Amino acid sequence: MIRILGIDPGSLLTGYGVIELQANKLSCVTSGHIRTKASDLAGRLQQIFMALDTLITEHSPHEVAIESVFVYRNVDSALKLGQARGAAITSVAMHSLPVIEYAPSEIKKAVVGRGNATKPQVQHMIKAILNLQGKQQADAADALAVAICHANSRNALRQSGRLAMGRGARWRLKGMP
Repeated sequence: MIRILGIDPGSLLTGYGVIELQANKLSCVTSGHIRTKASDLAGRLQQIFMALDTLITEHSPHEVAIESVFVYRNVDSALKLGQARGAAITSVAMHSLPVIEYAPSEIKKAVVGRGNATKPQVQHMIKAILNLQGKQQADAADALAVAICHANSRNALRQSGRLAMGRGARWRLKGMP
């Protein structure tokens, strides 16, 4: 059994989703979002770091996948997103876990079959793939999509040598302790 934490970073809302992969069957352990309440960016980054630290301690993932930064129109938003990703990655690194990055189009293609899928399409497929009930919050669904994308990509990463067996039967990126 492999436990994967997916992260959809944001400076105001950071989505998270933990899934288990066992014998090619996926199941949802937990999902939700971290809503930062601090008025300044440094405080929000600290809240992201600490909340993810707690989630990692609680759910003991083996691997972590995160959405990569993309610049659409607003450079300032992209910079804040990059800083939120940095806080998330640092929190993960403190636990010596591998972090794999995926582009938004790669995530959508892995879940929906099209790299330009809409948020409602991603939410619908997350419900179907993980057999979830009720409406999924957008950031949590996006984080679960990141985790599913990684679950689908693990074997290719292993075969390419980017993911190697680490201590304690945990996978790690080559070059990481």
